[in-house]
Amino acid sequence: MIKKKSKASHDYEREAAICKAFANPTRLQLVAMLERSDRWSAELQAGLGISKANLSQHLGILKSAGIVAARREGKQLYCGLSMPEVKQAMTLLRTMTRIHAR
Repeated sequence: MIKKKSKASHDYEREAAICKAFANPTRLQLVAMLERSDRWSAELQAGLGISKANLSQHLGILKSAGIVAARREGKQLYCGLSMPEVKQAMTLLRTMTRIHAR
């Protein structure tokens, strides 16, 4: 017998995917850079000090989780946050981190 996924379990799966996307220091730094303004992939790569391939992997994870949106202009990739709620989530995460550090 095959179990159907309930609406609630689907939501938990989505939430887990978003949490997993945030669960990496490089990706958190990448999101922090995008909080300030949309950026070209070359800017992100230089700011993070990582290879193009590594940036591509991180962006892919963030895009599949719905956190980052990107569009191509010629050979360049322009990246930004996909929704304003990401900034709110990051603010909450930073607040929780400060509280925990006390």
